[in-house]
This record gives sequence, structure tokens and C-alpha cells, in this order.
Amino acid sequence: MEACGFRDRFEQFAQLDTVVIGISTDTLDAQTAFSQKEKLNHPLFADPDLKATRAFGVLSAPGTLAQRKTFVIDKQGLIRKIYENVTPATHPEEVLACVREKLRQGEG
Repeated sequence: MEACGFRDRFEQFAQLDTVVIGISTDTLDAQTAFSQKEKLNHPLFADPDLKATRAFGVLSAPGTLAQRKTFVIDKQGLIRKIYENVTPATHPEEVLACVREKLRQGEG
């Protein structure tokens, strides 16, 4: 549901010069199958070795799954916002509003 929400707002993010990237601990084959099934138009990276998951500090307590979080990162590589609690149905619109506000303020 969340990935599809970002898919459906792809053009709106693009108009704001914003790239959406998903990352999951699934394998590349699983990511590819999911992307094709849901007709995703944004990259969905596989992180089965947990390197990105660990680097962003989102590894769950059992240590094999990523927590569902979103990072808004500006063009200078600064994290402008971290969403800790995500509601998949409304989250893409929430992130789009954040990006609009940050750009309006000239923050990246």
C-alpha cells in the first residue's frame, strides 16, 4: 500500500525535483517481483546483507528486518526529517507535503 502510494505520486515528487527510493531487507529477486507486480516507478533496493539497514539505524530488535521509517534527505545529503511512525495509507501524502514545505522554505 505504501509503495503504491509513492508510485501514484511519482510525478508530483518529480515536479519537486525529488527522488523516492525504497529499501528493504528482501532479496533482489523478491524486490524485482514486488516491483513488477505493483508496477512501481521508483527504485526499490534490496539490502539482504543489512548494510544500509544498519547504516540508517533501522534494524529491528530481532536483527533481521528493517523498521518502517522514512528519511527526507536534501541535496546536500542532510537528513531533514525522519518519520518514525508510518501509516502506510497516508504516509506518501504526508511526505509529499513535507517536501513541498521544505522546498518552499529553501531548505533543500
